[in-house]
Amino acid sequence: MRTIQKSVISADCTNRQDKPNSHIQNLIDCFKPYAEIFETNNKQIFNYSDQDENTIFILLEGSISLYRKHDNMILNSESAPFIFGMSQQSTSPEYLFLRTQEPCLIGTLSLKEAHHLIGENKLWESLAKLLIYTIARVYAHCAKISQLSAYEIIRYQLLELMNESPEIRDNTTAANYIISRTFLSRSGTMRILAELRSGNYIIIEKGILHGINHLPLKY
Repeated sequence: MRTIQKSVISADCTNRQDKPNSHIQNLIDCFKPYAEIFETNNKQIFNYSDQDENTIFILLEGSISLYRKHDNMILNSESAPFIFGMSQQSTSPEYLFLRTQEPCLIGTLSLKEAHHLIGENKLWESLAKLLIYTIARVYAHCAKISQLSAYEIIRYQLLELMNESPEIRDNTTAANYIISRTFLSRSGTMRILAELRSGNYIIIEKGILHGINHLPLKY
């Protein structure tokens, strides 16, 4: 049973393992000399649009979550290195915002200038790799929370939480992490987490997830 579960967990984490770091770094190296770079606080909020000009955010250190404005649901979260905003090519970004999950080092650049630099340096392949990864991450999240049972959603989110940086895992309760990314109720989430903890499927202390022993596909 444990051997099967290890392969399942590995499959669930494929999206992050497929992150095109070398292509992202190519874009960052191109953008960085022209970007405004600054340090942020934890839980600092940023909008993609500034005075009718779309902006990209170059995540050099730390981690950031992408939120939907009307219900504050987290659609994706990424750790450095990453670039937010490149997928906002021709649509209005007003329904989304970013919030840091810890103090970060960020660079900002206009989307227009980013396009110019990509063309000048022939980095269209790197852009394509970044966009494919970004779309896959958001799609996977939306598919998981809309088509699965409450337990399956929680299972997926627990695996995602284990992939976060130690700073995020140590400062975010499992329940809050799950609820901020799904439509599940707090009471239902807490009940399933308590059952998983009592069954020794997961290791949780004071709400913080410290480890996963194994999570069956069905519960």
